Amino acid sequence: MTNRRRADDGGDRVVAIVGASSGIGRALALRCGQLGDALVLAARRGDLLGQLAAEIAAGREDMPDKTVCLASDVRESNAGRDIVNAAISRFGKIDIIVYAAGWNVPKRSIYEATAESWQCIIETNLSGAFGVTSAAVPVMKAQGGGLVIYLSSSGAKRPDQSGAAYQASKAGMAGLAHATMEECRADNIRTTVIYPGLTDTPFVEHRPMPLSEEARRNALQPDDVVDACTFVMGLPSRAHVPELLLYPARS
Repeated sequence: MTNRRRADDGGDRVVAIVGASSGIGRALALRCGQLGDALVLAARRGDLLGQLAAEIAAGREDMPDKTVCLASDVRESNAGRDIVNAAISRFGKIDIIVYAAGWNVPKRSIYEATAESWQCIIETNLSGAFGVTSAAVPVMKAQGGGLVIYLSSSGAKRPDQSGAAYQASKAGMAGLAHATMEECRADNIRTTVIYPGLTDTPFVEHRPMPLSEEARRNALQPDDVVDACTFVMGLPSRAHVPELLLYPARS
């Protein structure tokens, strides 16, 4: 494994992962743990975070515990502030935030979508990302910079059957990221949007129809997306990757 760990200020890197309990977020937490990062792991399911933290600790027994778990629902207005405060309280700074939280529902077509399902998806995928971003940027400005990575979806780039609410939320995430970059560029705050295509994670169980075995074989794996994240995270602050598209080679 190539160590692309980097903190331009020379200190230990502090990474917050929102949506860390499963899928890509979980895989990224394990990778960052291997790289020796200090971690703030946030998700709704606190029990799964506890299991993840134990797995990370088992892999680095020679190091002091550097993982904070926070059971948090990003739909709550104070969630972003609580995540950032957890990092500052424990580690004194926050270098990188990866927003990996996401939600969709089986009844996602425009014929079946409801105001309630629309609101839940938008609040989780987009409003939650705003809450975390708005809480983080003043802190990052004060400390001299930072990086926010948003895990969007290929559905935001090329229309698919993932539903109007999901695609709107993931496209809106790009608008949030790029506007933040323009407003915070002078403060050394960078944003990157990663657009993964179909990835074989527990999230696919929310699809209206199960994936075929062939589709699963051809899908990306969580570690493929983690490789993209760690590439961006390993770049110096002078380098900016606005967007990164990552699709299965066969679909």
